[in-house]
Amino acid sequence: MATTEQITEGQDELPSAKPWEPRLVHELIAEFFGTMVILLFGIGVVAQVVSVTGLGGHDSIAWAWGLGVMLGIYVAGRVSGAHLNPAVTIAFAALRGFSWRKVGPYIAAQTAGAFIAALIVRWNYTEVLAKFDPGHTIKSQFIFSTLPGNGALPVSDWGAFRDQIIGTAILLFLIFAITDARNTSPLANLAPFIIGLLVVGIGMAFGTDAGYAINPARDFGPRLASYLTGYSHAWRDQYQHLYFWVPIAGPIIGGVIGAMLYHYALGRFLPEPTVEPGPGNS
Repeated sequence: MATTEQITEGQDELPSAKPWEPRLVHELIAEFFGTMVILLFGIGVVAQVVSVTGLGGHDSIAWAWGLGVMLGIYVAGRVSGAHLNPAVTIAFAALRGFSWRKVGPYIAAQTAGAFIAALIVRWNYTEVLAKFDPGHTIKSQFIFSTLPGNGALPVSDWGAFRDQIIGTAILLFLIFAITDARNTSPLANLAPFIIGLLVVGIGMAFGTDAGYAINPARDFGPRLASYLTGYSHAWRDQYQHLYFWVPIAGPIIGGVIGAMLYHYALGRFLPEPTVEPGPGNS
């Protein structure tokens, strides 16, 4: 979800801790595990709340997703910048100088991390899901991937698409604000906590229309995992429409819009960081 490690356009990369291995390999490993941590908490809490009566509700889902994001950023932040979301990676490439040649590999690593996390949750909840929904229907499908109106409310695919644009625009607008050292950004070790709270807030305010995927990897990876483990209808919604593209395209478009809004409406007016006079920098 992007820490303050990558606020400066075109900044030099950290040297590899193991010179014989490409730096990019380390970054992809970090993106993989950081995204996996997010999904272990996120899908895990949805599986628990949906399949077991009395073990939590919407608020526990929102908080667990936020905690997962916070912990995922702490895992990956120093190594890769902790994008953990293709919408973040694309927005940072478009407006913060992140290398375009890394975009594809980052997205692949993020999606793989989400996919493996979903398989782990699917395996761990095998018995519970078999009792709750033995037919592997849409009743438990949305544990793994999102649906318009969470599969129950009268929200169309296009309504969900609108929601994903708006929700991800909010996410990226605020990530850009939080990680901009020229603004009133938190210290680097607090940025993951603040971004985690941001995700909690989005879940509490924008979770109705489309389950606040706001992350293409978060939806596509688990959707693929559920398809491969018995959910043959995973690519469609409750209306039998092909839906998988909505939480991919919507967040990418919304992320760029939110990043551009911050960059051009606020960021261009901020002064460059100043260095306090002192030994060695006078």
